[in-house]
Amino acid sequence: MTLTRLFVAVFLSAFLCAGAAFAHTADISSGRVVPEGEGQYRVDVGVLGTDVERMFQETQSERAGVDLSPPGVLEQEIGKFIERRVQLRNAEGELCKSSIISVGEDPTNPYDAKIVLRFDCKGVAGQIFYDPGRLLRTQGPRGRHLLGIGEAPDQAQLTEAQRKGAEPAPGQAMIFASDGPVDLSKPLLSPWELAPKFFEAGVEHIMTGYDHLCFLIAVMLWATRVWPVVKIVTAFTVSHSVTLSLAALQLVNLPSYWVEIAIALSIIYVAVENFFTRKIEGRWHDTFVFGFIHGFGFASALTELGLPQRAIVPALASFNIGVEVGQIGVVLVVLPLLLLIDKIFTKGERSPRLVQALSAIIACFGAYWLFVRLGVIS
Repeated sequence: MTLTRLFVAVFLSAFLCAGAAFAHTADISSGRVVPEGEGQYRVDVGVLGTDVERMFQETQSERAGVDLSPPGVLEQEIGKFIERRVQLRNAEGELCKSSIISVGEDPTNPYDAKIVLRFDCKGVAGQIFYDPGRLLRTQGPRGRHLLGIGEAPDQAQLTEAQRKGAEPAPGQAMIFASDGPVDLSKPLLSPWELAPKFFEAGVEHIMTGYDHLCFLIAVMLWATRVWPVVKIVTAFTVSHSVTLSLAALQLVNLPSYWVEIAIALSIIYVAVENFFTRKIEGRWHDTFVFGFIHGFGFASALTELGLPQRAIVPALASFNIGVEVGQIGVVLVVLPLLLLIDKIFTKGERSPRLVQALSAIIACFGAYWLFVRLGVIS
């Protein structure tokens, strides 16, 4: 096997094993606890639809003998699945009575399922704790749960009951499986305590956002010096930071359907461009223009995390910094690898066959994502 074929095979295998083609962050669920008075709470749970499907397959024993084909049965079982894994209880473990209000698609995000539960805690003594631990463990080792308190957007003023600790105050916190239950009578994480978790989410998003990775790799394939890559990354950073901020602050909004399609088209464009030009100096123009579009894609992922209204600036800044750190990490791996291959196998020159082969693969991925997002293929 030639070097080009070997490198292409490894590249192709890595992306085929990466899973879903969308940039949306998986393994993150959300819960919003809304006090309704007299010991009653409404809890809205949001889960990525593909996560629900995976978790259902992994827990089939819970539904042994249940026929899911009749209308409404699947939704009912999803509601029971979540109800068993999200609890309100006191410190002694006494559970609040729960009931399912509704199960369906999240009207704000067609990729998500939304399950609305009601808890009656009138007969439960002591402080009330929110416990999504079983859901997190079912989500897997990368599972996280974003907890919000109060109706969205967060209320600016605290009620008398919230000031006294009788009801939870508005706020948000990212919960990991190791964090344990959340005491609803105590303040949630401060804005700057949330920042490290949004930083981590930003790094993870770029590392698992395979469409963004394909775009970045495609514009680097002809690079043989560091400076042009610095300009490429800087231009991409500047432009996507602008639209990420505008979209996250809800100053500019574009339909995610068209944003995802435009991202796929940008991947096809830069990959095909590699067949017609080897000039790397001017590629920063491409990344600057397309960075505006990719910024809306990053904002979609940030919105899915539930951007805290009281902590917009630190959450936005830390998520964006996380994206940049992940992006720089990709550059520090890909560029030295390409230069090493040049030095060892092609006397310091970039192999056109290697670039064209990898560009063809990236273009095919872009075309696949385009057809999926257009609904041509499922």
